[in-house]
Amino acid sequence: MPDSTRDFAQRTIEIARTSVAEGGLPFGTVIVKDGEILAEGRNCVPATHDPTDHAEIRAIREACRKLGTEYLTGCTVYAIAHPCPMCLAALYHCAPDQVVFLVTREDCAPYLAGGNDKYFEPSTFYGELAKPWDRRRLPMRYQPRDDAVAVYKLFRERNSGDQPS
Repeated sequence: MPDSTRDFAQRTIEIARTSVAEGGLPFGTVIVKDGEILAEGRNCVPATHDPTDHAEIRAIREACRKLGTEYLTGCTVYAIAHPCPMCLAALYHCAPDQVVFLVTREDCAPYLAGGNDKYFEPSTFYGELAKPWDRRRLPMRYQPRDDAVAVYKLFRERNSGDQPS
């Protein structure tokens, strides 16, 4: 929990509000460790044309670089809205101690205009990802190759199987 002199949730809101004021999207993220802001991020997708340039991803990258690890042990992540599936997956990978979000998907959905959502609608995106790969709207094709599996065998041999999955 933040100490009484710092309101990290409010800082998250300020980042999102500034983004909107500058013509960007209403998303902000703050990562805190030991009562101090370690990293901040805002959604920059429209400016960079990079669909992965979300607030959480930007903040995770900055925090992990500063910490010198891919894990956010001892950190709390503040996100203005419930993370999208991509950001949620990244959060699972970096394993912060806690994620605090300030708005549910349902609460912000009426205010977000749909973009080029060819394969999903925001209201069904989470369920779409839970489907078996061959039943998703995004066309996928499995093309098995033994030599592709061999890469993973080589990895295990070189790393003695001690790597986290």
